[in-house]
Amino acid sequence: MDPVIVVGAGPVGLTLALALARQEVPSVVLDEGPGADTPRAARTVVLREDTAALVERLAGAPLGGAGLRWAGWRSLRRKQVMREITFDDAEPAPLHIAQHVLTDALRTAVAREPLVELAVDSRLDSMEQESTGVTVHTRGPGGTWWRGSYLVGCDGPRSTVRKLQDIRFPGRTAVERHAVAAVRTELPRPGEAFLHRLPPWRTTGPFAGEIAARPLPDDVWRLDWLLPPGKDLVTPELLLARIRETLAGWTGETSPSYELLDTGVHTVHHRVARRWRAGRVFLAGDAAHLLGALGTQGLDEGLRDADNLAWKLAPAWHHGPHEGLLDSYQTERRAIVAARLRAADQLLPVLRGGGGLRSFVPGSGRGHDALLMDGHLGRGPLGAPGAYADSPLTPPPLDGEVLVDTPAGAPVADVVVTAEDGSCVPLRDRLGHGALLVVLIAPGTGVWERRHWVGAGIMPRLAAAVTALPHPAELLVTESYPGAAPHTVLLVRPDGHLVTALSGVRPADLYTAAETALGGAGHAEDRAEAGAR
Repeated sequence: MDPVIVVGAGPVGLTLALALARQEVPSVVLDEGPGADTPRAARTVVLREDTAALVERLAGAPLGGAGLRWAGWRSLRRKQVMREITFDDAEPAPLHIAQHVLTDALRTAVAREPLVELAVDSRLDSMEQESTGVTVHTRGPGGTWWRGSYLVGCDGPRSTVRKLQDIRFPGRTAVERHAVAAVRTELPRPGEAFLHRLPPWRTTGPFAGEIAARPLPDDVWRLDWLLPPGKDLVTPELLLARIRETLAGWTGETSPSYELLDTGVHTVHHRVARRWRAGRVFLAGDAAHLLGALGTQGLDEGLRDADNLAWKLAPAWHHGPHEGLLDSYQTERRAIVAARLRAADQLLPVLRGGGGLRSFVPGSGRGHDALLMDGHLGRGPLGAPGAYADSPLTPPPLDGEVLVDTPAGAPVADVVVTAEDGSCVPLRDRLGHGALLVVLIAPGTGVWERRHWVGAGIMPRLAAAVTALPHPAELLVTESYPGAAPHTVLLVRPDGHLVTALSGVRPADLYTAAETALGGAGHAEDRAEAGAR
């Protein structure tokens, strides 16, 4: 079987290749560059806690030293603190990291992975697709032909893959613009990110009254000034004046000391591709969608694309076509991103309109700050990970189905589970291997060694039901799960989204749910048709 061809060696493409390798699927990553990113201190990304955990699992190393998990968050309006959060176990902190540092960590992991081949200086210029695979040609010093089973375009906003497949990319241009600077300086409350709206000091030049400050390691801060609509030129002189003015306002010093590391202008576009799948060709990351207004993070969504697609490509690569499962990638991911864009488009006029009666509505400013905070922290309609509630992989109503605090299709809580080898690990550590997870809620099991309870009660019957499932599955046990009664059985997808929760051991319901989560009974016909060919 030919490897999967991944076009683009940014964080999304490298994450996809590593996720496929964990499921024993080889890949070739085509990198049009020389194999290293140019360091840019002002080009950073904010990852939700669960997305950062995904990258850490695949990279095989923690990212905390390379990035910074914030101590807290504040929203300020003029001189008043509107909202304040301290991050802890109940409110996990996002990870802020320079993008080139993130990419380097993933490249290091790829270099150790025998199932991933990284081809540098290889720019895609043509491709052909047949029923059995994809053939592409690259140009560059090592220009050649490549043959793959599937191809995924992770090649950014100007995606060559998308253009060669003639896929439209409609949307809005320059939804927001920000002047950006990375500075090394000391600010009050180090390690705490904040958003300052309408700062009390005098503003100068083409800058609106909103500044985001996000800390990085070693006293480095990324500062973003929202620019008003239009194409006003941000000159170096204006930006330097704004840096000095802003730091003076925050520190109270007339001439605050700082080291300027990097600057830029970040323009936010909102676009989503009409199709994310064309036969054996898929799009992911910025090739499929662009978003980022109101503090939302497009790369975080791109990494979720890779996680969603990897576990669906793996069964197709190992066992033959799973058309329903592969189609669900576009259905699930495009719906989530489109909902995120709709929410941003609806809120933009409210949050950026300014003036008018809204300025005099009591509490409106506090509500606006809450919405912006959600975007920056990956919460609410602007930033929270979406649930695949309307997915074709959601099973029909089942007799034994029960409700828990996690809705069907949403990411599961990261509870501690006992694995089959007797080890106690976070549930998240068992994700990404391509297996379904069956989790039994059994209070008291943590007190006893596994050998004492593995053959007791309902365990033998549940183990037999798990063995009979139409896909490899791992049986796990946990003391408790939010909203779940004892003896509840959870079925979890390889990407950590809940399929269903059942009351007790119900082999028929469990089998039906697992079969649906794999694309429905039709995947057996897909394999039979492939065998006939």
